[in-house]
Amino acid sequence: MATDFDLLGDPIPENWGKRGRPPHMATAEKRRLVIQLLAFDWSLEKIAAALNCSPPTLRKNYFRELKARAEARARVEAKLLNALMCQAEAGNVTAIDKYFKRLDRNDLDRLPRVKAPKPPKLGKKEAAMRDAHTAHEHTAWGELLN
Repeated sequence: MATDFDLLGDPIPENWGKRGRPPHMATAEKRRLVIQLLAFDWSLEKIAAALNCSPPTLRKNYFRELKARAEARARVEAKLLNALMCQAEAGNVTAIDKYFKRLDRNDLDRLPRVKAPKPPKLGKKEAAMRDAHTAHEHTAWGELLN
């Protein structure tokens, strides 16, 4: 039995052209696409629109992928890092450089971030007094007063 495909490469359902909306066909490629879109934190409505289906159909056919929403970004990053490492092992100098940059960025992210203390906020009168004492600096008058 030969399966026909539409312009986007999806298999054409058996009831195509008959009454009612054709059923959504979940493919491995669409499952990968759902995981990738979840990694970019797309909403269910936006993902459903990209797959040309309704949100209930999305939840029905891709419930496993949607369940792993929290780990989708980690899975995509891990896959990309693996591909980058394979390129680096093959001798690709650009991949080696990018891999080292990722390692450096990871090391910087692990360091504790220390915020500089904020200077105390001055009221209107204190700010005006400070500005009056330093108004002559960096002007021609400042040279004459010094």
